[in-house]
Amino acid sequence: MVLAAGRGTRMLPLTKTCPKALVNVDGRTLLAHQLDRLRDAGVGKAIVNVHHFSDHVRGQLAARKGAPEIEISDESDQLLETGGALVRARPLLGDAPFFAMNCDVIWAGVKTDPFAALQAKFDTVKKPAAVLLLARKTHALGLNTKGDFDLEPDGRLRRRGPDEAVPYYYAGTQILDPGLLDGEAERPFSANLIWDKAQVQGALYGVVLDGYWLHVGDPAALDDAEAYLAKSGA
Repeated sequence: MVLAAGRGTRMLPLTKTCPKALVNVDGRTLLAHQLDRLRDAGVGKAIVNVHHFSDHVRGQLAARKGAPEIEISDESDQLLETGGALVRARPLLGDAPFFAMNCDVIWAGVKTDPFAALQAKFDTVKKPAAVLLLARKTHALGLNTKGDFDLEPDGRLRRRGPDEAVPYYYAGTQILDPGLLDGEAERPFSANLIWDKAQVQGALYGVVLDGYWLHVGDPAALDDAEAYLAKSGA
């Protein structure tokens, strides 16, 4: 699933006339970057949620050729955030583990397929589980915070304490067991609540991206991402 429904308020003024998912980076929309990565990883079907300028997103998806096959999860009536979006899309996602991706992230210089790394870790851990892709703060652009997680030796994740700095950001891609959505009502809520549920069960894990991570959250980060990609040739 590609989470593409956000209003993009931090990306103003660009999102006055188009959704954040259709902002261009390095000659492709953010949404196209995610769908192309799924295609290249052999993923055959993608759910895309829509809300802000949903007609624009539908039009772009209708014009897209080739894999993955796309289904729309419509949030035109209410934006459900990153957790509620998964609950609404559950009938489309089915009962098998699935990838979920934020729309505003780009990888560069990656040698190991992140989807394969997430799947490999997921296959070895206690279920129901969530395995998150992590970016080293030293290999990231677009964020400058104290980080999100630290990684234990067995691959389990530990959240940052209130006054602590930790070495990893959540890199905007994960694999989830749909069982973690059981019992969740359809409402606006963050995927952080799903991760909390997994963590209580000892089933929140991470794998580290082996390349550079670009968080394209606002116009300044967009400029930084364009400059990095032009310089690196990624």
